[in-house]
Amino acid sequence: MNIEYQHVALKKRYPLRISRGESTGSVNLFVTVSQDGVSGIGEGAPGGLTGADTAQACEEQIRGFLDTHPEALKSPFSGWKLARENGVAPCAWAGVDVALWDWLARASQQPLYRILGLPHKGVATSVTIGILPPEVVRERVPEVVSRTGARYLKVKLGSPEGLDADCDMYAAVQEAASGLGVSMRVDANGGWDLVGAHRMMSWLKERGCDYVEQPLHHNTDEDLPALFADRVLPIFIDESCNFASDVARLAHCVDGVNLKLMKCGGITEALRIVATARAHGLKTMIGCMGESSVAIGAGASLAALFDHIDLDSHLNLLPDPASGLALDDGVVSVRAQAPGHGVELTC
Repeated sequence: MNIEYQHVALKKRYPLRISRGESTGSVNLFVTVSQDGVSGIGEGAPGGLTGADTAQACEEQIRGFLDTHPEALKSPFSGWKLARENGVAPCAWAGVDVALWDWLARASQQPLYRILGLPHKGVATSVTIGILPPEVVRERVPEVVSRTGARYLKVKLGSPEGLDADCDMYAAVQEAASGLGVSMRVDANGGWDLVGAHRMMSWLKERGCDYVEQPLHHNTDEDLPALFADRVLPIFIDESCNFASDVARLAHCVDGVNLKLMKCGGITEALRIVATARAHGLKTMIGCMGESSVAIGAGASLAALFDHIDLDSHLNLLPDPASGLALDDGVVSVRAQAPGHGVELTC
């Protein structure tokens, strides 16, 4: 099997600020695997929390690994295991894993969701509103909802400026979204401590928030049981959950998990995370990390597995370097009959 690499610069329509900092764009790695006249494409979005900071680092890790383990391309399952054992960054291997699954589906002339035994089903995605001053929020929210048809807004909190700033921003989003028919949920990206999380969750409960994601820093998971014990809103974890083993470790003190292909290394481990979460009675969510429609298409192919969808990063690209997804009434979906994940790189 042949493998090729392409680095593509992605520019965000709006900079995204979260508790850890601000991003205006990235250079992502696109991986194409080819055999018997069929090609599959995947994407790796580098990041500090996923093991490789740059597309170049992703490519170098993959090349070095495949030089000694070419057999990893024979199967997504054995390939993922070998890559994990050899320390390949999850965000790097995600590009290969998605490409392999895409190739398998295209070689079978079937949609990816179908070879995974899933129905063609969409769940409306959350659309993210990054940390912003209230005056910017009041202009941004109507534009985003109008452009995307969003039914859910995910509000980024955990501002370095403190809890009062979080309250001001959430209130501004709520005001701007009034009458637009959207629900709101919050992602603190680990920006609160235990006391602050208790305070904010009570405050948010009174203001119609659906759930809170990653309220505490992933290095303070030991505080989750205390927060969980008297929670007034469902708690989902994100940065605290990378692999299926993390689900089992924290299942007793969370309500759900947010998996991301870049954190877990692709579709292969995503399937295990969902199975583990369901076995523990947890809710499931799939999110994204600065990805184009290629990785979003892979995630959307799994949509039937999730209670909540957060696949919106491609909607904040100007331009998106890939095409093939549909956006209808806030639902991001793959084409029903297109082979593979159905997305093609256009640049």
